[in-house]
Amino acid sequence: MSTQDAELPSAPRVEGPSPHVLIVRAPYYRTVVEGLTIGAQRILGEAGATSEVLDVAGAYELAQAIRIALRGSRRFDGFVALGCIVKGETDHYDFICRASMDGILGVALQFGICLGTGLLTCDTVAQAEARSGQDGHNKGAEAAAAALLQINIARRLGAA
Repeated sequence: MSTQDAELPSAPRVEGPSPHVLIVRAPYYRTVVEGLTIGAQRILGEAGATSEVLDVAGAYELAQAIRIALRGSRRFDGFVALGCIVKGETDHYDFICRASMDGILGVALQFGICLGTGLLTCDTVAQAEARSGQDGHNKGAEAAAAALLQINIARRLGAA
């Protein structure tokens, strides 16, 4: 399904206390990631959630930062990982995309966290901009909605 065919993201109703979410982002493509962040914060705000933003050096460090947050004394009900990787002329793109996504999924599965992922992997910056704009089709907003749905699942199943 293409971005344009997708249903516009909306804030799910969250049962129980307002969730607190950590947005971990890799702002290498600052304008794109800022757009993703605005989309994520809009959805979280509509759901009554609070959030904090933590910047990391690059997409490769997203999973590491989430794992560090889990080791810390502060509690988050969920996480949103945001970033952008644009294909270059070398195979570095393939390596970073695979390692970053595997790392994010690995942390989520190992620790059973509620996580929404908005890590764009695009051929061009124009593609990334189309997925981070404020026209409604925003992958940051989709990632935040996914995290909130996961929080609902965890609470419903007694895992929160």
